[in-house]
Amino acid sequence: MTSSTISAAQARRIALAAQGFGRPVPESVGTRQLNQTVDRLGLLQIDSVNVFERSHYLPLFARLGSYDRSLLDRLTFARRGRYVEYWAHEAAFLPVETWPLLRWRMDAMRDRYPAEALGVEPGLLAWLLDELRDKGPLPASAIEHDANVRRGPWWGWSDVKRGLEALFRWGDVVSAGRTRFERSYALPEHVLPAEVLARSVPREEAQRLLLARAARAHGIGTPRDLGDYFRMKNAAVVPALRDLEDAGEIRRVEVASWKAPAFLHAEARVPRRIEADALLSPFDPVVWERSRAERMFSFHYRIEIYTPRPQRVFGYYVLPVLQDDALVARVDLKSDRQAGVLRVQASWHEKGQEVDVERLAALLRRTAAWQGLGDVEVVRRGDLASSLAGALGVGAQDAPADDPVESAPQL
Repeated sequence: MTSSTISAAQARRIALAAQGFGRPVPESVGTRQLNQTVDRLGLLQIDSVNVFERSHYLPLFARLGSYDRSLLDRLTFARRGRYVEYWAHEAAFLPVETWPLLRWRMDAMRDRYPAEALGVEPGLLAWLLDELRDKGPLPASAIEHDANVRRGPWWGWSDVKRGLEALFRWGDVVSAGRTRFERSYALPEHVLPAEVLARSVPREEAQRLLLARAARAHGIGTPRDLGDYFRMKNAAVVPALRDLEDAGEIRRVEVASWKAPAFLHAEARVPRRIEADALLSPFDPVVWERSRAERMFSFHYRIEIYTPRPQRVFGYYVLPVLQDDALVARVDLKSDRQAGVLRVQASWHEKGQEVDVERLAALLRRTAAWQGLGDVEVVRRGDLASSLAGALGVGAQDAPADDPVESAPQL
């Protein structure tokens, strides 16, 4: 493509193709397909809410279809393996080789959040490091200390947990896998390969490399889009984009109806069409930058997990529905494991879009099977509920009186 002007529809297809949509769903999914997809995305954002399913499982299901979640657990929860955790976009699993590229952020975290600001005693931090040095990787719950008492209800952290999280942000400790989603902590040398620990990347080069990965994963985007992928500020983004443009990795283009300039990655494909059926996590890269989702798909999206129930517009854990290259609907899902059903607690048609309800019904059946659930139930809430229940061959039900309760965000 030689033109510097791209239509909004082309931009959508470029972005979705870069994110791995529009490809044939594999007949079976193994670790190779999972690794390839995570490498394409660059990271998997972590979130603890599991009323439907924990967020990091969902981007892979959206792109690959049904897969064995224990395979991903073995890749991401391993004490020492291909992936490690850090604050990349938010808390995320990312390839181990990306960790050195974020040392500048670790240094910034140390300056911005010193022990005193976090209310953590420096003596406790030194003790925690000694404890990990002597005993090896440990979860916070396994550390015996008088300060290991939770503060407040629900997700109040103990001083030990807060101390470990401070050390984690600074890069003094790293993640060493998870057990039942609880993170273990370790010294970097317990987990990371020697060549990763030895790699020193100057701040500007690291930010340029991160922005290059963001551009490849997005396909096309504004400076704000690309910088947000790894939470980089504009002052760092502008010179990094200039360097990437000079190197021929990206080129400046205009997208019809976009006010800001855009950059197209050199490897980006421009498909004639995208064929896709997917439920998107609220933390999927396609929609996690809400202004990009609105600009690209005319889709105004706000997650309402922590919004009081009377003030919610669409529901508790609402997932955008992707059909081909459009976000056409949104569904509020709950995996009711006790009843063995996938419950659609609300379903809404997106204004100005046509919804293929039969395709959505088939997707929900596949989703229920992936979750190990039997039936799909539809609650009578939302302007799509009646037709969706009909496509599923079930009767819409009245909304239950109870309200889902979020999991404690013990990342």
